[in-house]
Amino acid sequence: MEFAKEIKTIMRLALPLMIGQLSQMLLAVADTIMVGALGVTELAALTFVNSLFWVPLVFGIGFLTSVSVHSSNALGARDPQAARQSCRYGFIASLVLGTVLFLLSFLLLPHMLPHFGQADNINKLTSPYFLVIMASGIPCLASLALKNHADAMNRPWPPFWIFLGGVVLNVLLNALLIHGFWVLPPLGMMGAAWATLISRIAIVVVLLLWLANDAALKDWVPRRWLMVIRRTDLRHHGKIGIPASLQMLCEVVAFSSAGIMMGWLGEVPLAAHQVAITCAGVAFMVPLGLSMALTVRVGECFGARDFTAMRKVIYCGWALAVTLGLLNAIVFYTLGNNIAYCFTKNQEVVKLTASLFGIVGVFQIVDGLQVASASMLRGMHDTKISALLGFFAYWVCGIPLAYIMGKEENFGAQGIWWSLAGGLLVACIGLGIRLKIQQNKVHRGC
Repeated sequence: MEFAKEIKTIMRLALPLMIGQLSQMLLAVADTIMVGALGVTELAALTFVNSLFWVPLVFGIGFLTSVSVHSSNALGARDPQAARQSCRYGFIASLVLGTVLFLLSFLLLPHMLPHFGQADNINKLTSPYFLVIMASGIPCLASLALKNHADAMNRPWPPFWIFLGGVVLNVLLNALLIHGFWVLPPLGMMGAAWATLISRIAIVVVLLLWLANDAALKDWVPRRWLMVIRRTDLRHHGKIGIPASLQMLCEVVAFSSAGIMMGWLGEVPLAAHQVAITCAGVAFMVPLGLSMALTVRVGECFGARDFTAMRKVIYCGWALAVTLGLLNAIVFYTLGNNIAYCFTKNQEVVKLTASLFGIVGVFQIVDGLQVASASMLRGMHDTKISALLGFFAYWVCGIPLAYIMGKEENFGAQGIWWSLAGGLLVACIGLGIRLKIQQNKVHRGC
């Protein structure tokens, strides 16, 4: 009964987070479908841009997980002042970090682009689209910092509706800007980029307005937002944020590198990879939403020093991760071909995408377990070992194998994806063992 009650508690928090993460991925899905209608070259260019974009953005996302951890710790300890500091720090840090990443992209992209080995027609479309998307990373990170704090305060539903409204706005702007309307000229791929930027700015504005007027969060939200960041606060958050960033970065850079390798194989494999990675990303939002809830629950127990409750959260988290992974796998095995047709009518792309979906189905369980374990470790302030395990799993095991398999004529695109699945398996085993060790350690010390 105690475990059933804990599962209910986790799912009550996780459900809006899952739906919210899915709604965010719908931004990428909408862009992929609408840009894919322009042609295979445009879809391939979008794939390449996404491969580049997610590397710096995920570093920022990982750094901002410290907001979830510290805010949930503050809630467990019933310390509103610490919660306000966490929220304010996350918001300011997101603006600074997003701006730095954009400026670095602006300065480095012209020099980096020729070295990725992509076709000239893809490079021509990439540069302007990438810069606008990187500018949208500033409001994207700011909105995630605010959302992380609200989720940690057990207020996930309002941000969910705000983010969903942003998705709807993005789709409407895509329709207007890609193909043109009335006095608006058709902008093609660039229309999708500007639509994403406008939508993300709107989300931040609405989130700030909601937080300023929500009575339930009155004592838990900063009264003054813009303050100088103290070095002690930077170190305090950096101990969690930087290793978490590196751990997440190892995985995302691995998948981004796979996108670059697909470009070496041609337009069709690259387009198929974009459809497969988009759909795998959508499916991943389910265990990711669960993992965010697990970070909050473990962080709250950690802040309250209730290690017996934490033990229940861990076992329930693993059980839920396996269950949701099985459901995702069933969807990919039974509907893979039909899903591919929703993105493109090119028969070569559909056939290759369907074969990649079979591999996606295989790694759903291990992917869910590894992200759940990493998130629960984060709630316990244990992130350094997770970063090392991520590096080993993806960069010592996964990527070198993907490079070798991608060169083999009999494996090609499928070989690259099987190698990524192997990296996820190594991460799943390593993080699971680490979490069990840490859980036993804190349980003995309670």
